[in-house]
Amino acid sequence: MNLLFANDRRGEYPPSLYAETREPLEPFAPLMGEARADVAIVGGGYTGLSAALHLARAGYSVALLEAHRVGFGASGRNGGQLGSGQRLEVDALERMAGPETARRLWDLAEEAKALTLDLARESGVAFAPGIAHAFRSTREFDHAKAHIDLLARRYGYDRIEPLEREAFRAILPSEAYLAGELDMGAGHLHPLNLAIGMAGLARDAGARIHEGSAVTRIDHGRTAGAASTLFTDQGRLIADHVILAANGYLDRLEPKVAARVMPINNYIVATEPLGARAAEVLTRDIAVHDTKFVVNYWRLSPDKRLIFGGGETITYRFPADIAAKVRKPLLEVYPLLADVKLTHAWGGTLAITRSRMPCFTRPAPNCLSASGYSGHGLALATLAGKLMAKAVAGQAEGFDVMAKMLPPAFPGGTLLRQPLLVAGMTWFALRDRLGF
Repeated sequence: MNLLFANDRRGEYPPSLYAETREPLEPFAPLMGEARADVAIVGGGYTGLSAALHLARAGYSVALLEAHRVGFGASGRNGGQLGSGQRLEVDALERMAGPETARRLWDLAEEAKALTLDLARESGVAFAPGIAHAFRSTREFDHAKAHIDLLARRYGYDRIEPLEREAFRAILPSEAYLAGELDMGAGHLHPLNLAIGMAGLARDAGARIHEGSAVTRIDHGRTAGAASTLFTDQGRLIADHVILAANGYLDRLEPKVAARVMPINNYIVATEPLGARAAEVLTRDIAVHDTKFVVNYWRLSPDKRLIFGGGETITYRFPADIAAKVRKPLLEVYPLLADVKLTHAWGGTLAITRSRMPCFTRPAPNCLSASGYSGHGLALATLAGKLMAKAVAGQAEGFDVMAKMLPPAFPGGTLLRQPLLVAGMTWFALRDRLGF
């Protein structure tokens, strides 16, 4: 089964709150017949759109192929949280790669935030500062305080404040958490409008965007100077360089990447407008995520709806009742909202890696790929597109730093990765329930 068409109607945004409140964007015509470009990009999410924008502004001929609509995948369905750092904290990265590389990875992540904020401003997408991290144990909070101190002393980042029980509950009035931290250098925004805004910027810079153009096969050039050919149902595109930016939907198109990157589904609901009851959820306009392995994350919309994400599956099909799947973790955090109506429920496919670091790699001559953001992709995916654009232009230093963190392949390759990951997630879900 093809994930591109397993859960969604062709060429349509899923019926989410984001799709209902998105900025208008006229569809782009599909690729018809044969075309030529300096660079072909597969995927119209943050990564692909950022690559298209930066390449077009640098004077390259660019053609982007998207199977559905721009922002159709995880870029238009996620929690909208623009977080700090990499998916792994700097102490873990220092142990993995040493202090020098950890510092470079932190700097790249800060560059990713700044780039994303710049593109949001240029696109007219509102940004609200503040992301809280909710802790369930004293051990987690103690580690957080040490990490906050490390960031301030060695990385010069002093935007995170630790919050003891009462101070945290003054912001997040729930009994589910013991304490928290608040990062005012992070924040949240409308994720689909960001993708739509980036598409408009790329179009205006001269990039050709083709929607309804699912790539069915790529014949890579076998040498550094040979062109590649990308095939769709209605056309083919010949290009000197290929950028793969399909994340969880890449899978069969590039087996070398698929062995290291696993698609996974996550789910979100939105409530009816809460009015004055919004103060029972959050007393400030911030976003939140917790420390569970299957993480819960949430924020309030401008009209005071709770947008709450929780629950994952490693199957092709979304569950029949997404709302019921997410309602359970929502009520564990906010039991007083049991009477509140859920007006929207949607799923999305993202991609994870074994190490939780993204997979930057060169799967073929003149081909670059970035994927596997593991739930931390809003900023990093946007930066990934810029880094691949610079690598095409011969400036690959940033791409190569990320590529050094190449995640290991899943045991058993693509055949056994799914059952083994299911077993692992079952174990971690048990730990979540037991409070470990």
